[in-house]
Amino acid sequence: MVLLYEHPLSPYAQKVKIALAEKGVAFECRLPDFMSGQDPDFAAANPRLEVPALVDGDTRVFDSTIILEYVEDRWPKPALLPSTPAERARVRMLEELCDTYYEAISWAAMEIRVFRRATGELADRLLARGGEQVAGINRWLERQLGERPWFNGAAFGWGDVGVVPFVHGAAVTGNPPPAGSRLGAWLDRVRARPSVAAAFQAAAESMQGFEMIPQLVESGLFKREYRDHRLEWMMRSGGAEIVLDGMRRQNIRFSSELV
Repeated sequence: MVLLYEHPLSPYAQKVKIALAEKGVAFECRLPDFMSGQDPDFAAANPRLEVPALVDGDTRVFDSTIILEYVEDRWPKPALLPSTPAERARVRMLEELCDTYYEAISWAAMEIRVFRRATGELADRLLARGGEQVAGINRWLERQLGERPWFNGAAFGWGDVGVVPFVHGAAVTGNPPPAGSRLGAWLDRVRARPSVAAAFQAAAESMQGFEMIPQLVESGLFKREYRDHRLEWMMRSGGAEIVLDGMRRQNIRFSSELV
């Protein structure tokens, strides 16, 4: 059976779980030991110590987009990618933008609301900035959706898999698509799919016990990753002091160094 290292709250892992479920591939989910980091099997699957990472027999694949490519090649039916090169490029670009721009906004909201990286005026200012950014990208996504029933086109597929974790994530942190919008109607449709509903149900259930997380973050036992688009969001949106404080307290991390 396929093994997937994941965390239910990771939108990148959600993409992979939705794709595998849509393909009818049986898989086992495993939560790595994020606290101690002493998980050699996980490190072998992904030297960056990030989820998701997929193990299929002797094959190990990390990075959600590369995993999706592997899944599409390994189990080509039903196809998630559209049939033409132009449409394939279009949905891959949607995924790329959501991965590298949208994700950081919802991630920052979690940093503030759940992990208490900021309070008071700073928290209010950062959350308001994130809300403005969500509104902007949701307007952009609505234009990309146009009159299509799905981002992929006539049928659910890669474009929808790549977008829904992020629109849903923003919605559950207080920034849903506008009522009556095409994007909102699309979100309702896609949430009704069993593959998507299962991934989001697991995410909701994983929030049990999160009241202890701020203390674990404060102690340095639980480190959140700040790299690439996440670090960029903090620096350009007014959260530079959060990054510097996290570095001083050693409760944030960047990419693992390879040895």
